[in-house]
Amino acid sequence: MNLVRAELERLGARRFVQLMVVLLVLAFGVTAATTLAGSHRPTAQEILDAEQQAAAARSELERTHQLCLDRQRGVIRVDEVHEYIPDDCSEVDPAQMERAPVAADFLTGVFTFAEEARPLLYFLVAFLVLFGFLVGASYIGADLNSGGVVNLLLWRPRRLTVLGAKLGTLLGATALLSLVASVAYLGAFWLIAQLAGRPGRLDGEFWRSLGATWGRGMLLVLLVTAMGFAIATLGRHTSAALGAIAGYLVVWELGARLVMEILDVVQVDRYVLSSYVAAWLNGKVEFWDLRACPDGLTTSCSGYWSLTWQPSLILLLGLTGALTAAAFAVFRRRDLM
Repeated sequence: MNLVRAELERLGARRFVQLMVVLLVLAFGVTAATTLAGSHRPTAQEILDAEQQAAAARSELERTHQLCLDRQRGVIRVDEVHEYIPDDCSEVDPAQMERAPVAADFLTGVFTFAEEARPLLYFLVAFLVLFGFLVGASYIGADLNSGGVVNLLLWRPRRLTVLGAKLGTLLGATALLSLVASVAYLGAFWLIAQLAGRPGRLDGEFWRSLGATWGRGMLLVLLVTAMGFAIATLGRHTSAALGAIAGYLVVWELGARLVMEILDVVQVDRYVLSSYVAAWLNGKVEFWDLRACPDGLTTSCSGYWSLTWQPSLILLLGLTGALTAAAFAVFRRRDLM
């Protein structure tokens, strides 16, 4: 317990951690202030006009969908339709759309919490992921580079215990900070919606969906934090983690992707980590690849394929576990002087 308390004090005393917390608060503050300045409470007439426009948009979708079905059944000829109608009627089927047009889509300069909460949550997760990776890498990297770990081992000469305490303290502190930041961040925007916008439809389904996204995002934050810690431990320096992530992005996400596209590799997105991160956060993502249909687009192959959260979670857990295990194995035997 004394070791964990000592690590908490060391973590909180690091100037880089303090700087990152300040930058995190500033980024959230600027986002909230910008949203507040660009929003206003809509008048009754604005709401009425927006609802009418949304109803008209839904009616237009239903009309287009019916035209598409009539054309497929042969009720009307193709040359009788003087507007664009997709070949796949599901593209304009209101029942199969992720979200039908709503009044918030037609309100200009009005912040609607129900419509903007998810994009704002993604923004929060992105900042916390960056925070966790940088803090995790610098926390152990600086100690290894400066000899602080050696001094700590003189007091507690158990390598795995010390490294485990550092990682556990880091993950616990990151989880607590993420929880506090999430409550403050989303609470601020909920308050903005109450005072200078519209709350929107905040039913049980909305909160369940938002809560699931938040939970997946927080797990991603912890996994990336552990990855940064592990890579810096393997490389004995903070820059090792920064170099590894930069190298991966340039060499694989950009370079290898480009080469695979030139070579006509099918479903290129399946081979890059960013696709699995997106699938984990969203629960499921769809990609379009014409090369996925060997005989061209047909009724049985539309070119769309998807990734779900299950394989994404397995990959992320496996990668984090492998890096962490390697870091502990190397730390146990390596000369630290």
